[in-house]
Amino acid sequence: MTRVLHILDHSLPLHSGYTFRTRAILKAQQAAGIELRAITGLRHSAQGSDPEVIDRLTFHRTPGAASGPVGIREWREIGQLASAIEKLCQEWRPDVLHAHSPALCGAAALRAARRLGLPLVYEIRAFWEDAAVGNGEGRAGSVKYLLTRTLENHIVAGAHQVVTICQGLKDDLVSRGNDPARIAIAPNGVDLSLFGEPLPRDRAFAAELGLGDGPVIGFIGSFYDYEGLDDLIAAMPMLIDTHPDARLLLVGGGPREQALREQAAASSAAAAIHFAGRVPHSEVERYYALCEIMAYPRKASRLTDLVTPLKPLEAMAQGKLVAASDVGGHRELIADGITGTLFAPDDPVACAVALANLLDARSVWDDRRATARIYVETRHDWAVNVQRYQDVYQKLLPDEHFRSSAGIAQKQ
Repeated sequence: MTRVLHILDHSLPLHSGYTFRTRAILKAQQAAGIELRAITGLRHSAQGSDPEVIDRLTFHRTPGAASGPVGIREWREIGQLASAIEKLCQEWRPDVLHAHSPALCGAAALRAARRLGLPLVYEIRAFWEDAAVGNGEGRAGSVKYLLTRTLENHIVAGAHQVVTICQGLKDDLVSRGNDPARIAIAPNGVDLSLFGEPLPRDRAFAAELGLGDGPVIGFIGSFYDYEGLDDLIAAMPMLIDTHPDARLLLVGGGPREQALREQAAASSAAAAIHFAGRVPHSEVERYYALCEIMAYPRKASRLTDLVTPLKPLEAMAQGKLVAASDVGGHRELIADGITGTLFAPDDPVACAVALANLLDARSVWDDRRATARIYVETRHDWAVNVQRYQDVYQKLLPDEHFRSSAGIAQKQ
């Protein structure tokens, strides 16, 4: 049985898109017969035991803390995580190290892999320097931006195999001079065994939230600037002009929440815009059940052009219509007029027109939803996607050099 150690920034019991993708990968690999464990770096902030077993998955933690000025602190983080990886590998003896971005995890794993003679798979979910820009926490072209990019290039060059979540990220890595044969794609997916049976609409719950019986446009996720929720709110007065019973339901929170609430309160469509706040992950399907259309008005940027989001796939799995801005990450997931509707980004008018046209096209709803569901089942179900990792590991494991070098991976 193949043993794989996953190196992570953070994990369950924390809830984030990062931890949910991680859980899906690990559970799918576990079901496929791979023996695995995971280890988190110093930025995992939840209190718990070490090791900690959650949902039959074993997570090890890196002890201690890193301090010092920017740059020195991160270098110390890398060193402490690398040491923790090496110690765990001496005890557990994995066949493969599988590190997940950000680059701090990749750098620690690369250091440990070289010392132990183990093969390294490095998985990039996003370029974190671009994510920092999109989150308002960084600036394109800054020293930190360039250093992060340089470190990532170093890890990609040193890893034996690289995995990205989408074609956009792979194309960007290839444009930097990397061999495309070394870069596989393991796209975002949905665990249909857990998240694939839509609940019926709860009319009492809808009334409790003030939504009424008209069509509901929904967004469930984090309120970052790049999500374009200000454009969605700006579109609502135009939508209400043609569909006065339509409502907008925003579920979640984040850095832009207060500004969005203020924008909504000042809108002529204020009565039609409802904020539900953050909700437990176990309750998310109840909110999906209230919506006819899920809207994703992401702004055009390097981040949104390169990275595919998970939420549209969840919406398709839940049998919801999807309307999204025409950015690269959405185009890779959504076929306009077939599995969803695309509209011009950064354009509230285009958003309003697309939503209105979709509300008027009820005759195509059933076919659209069925086609989107089949697309998720065949292309983005984790039970299917897990084979992509098997293919990557199989490229590495037959080479006896990796099994015998340093004597670490060879089972006793």
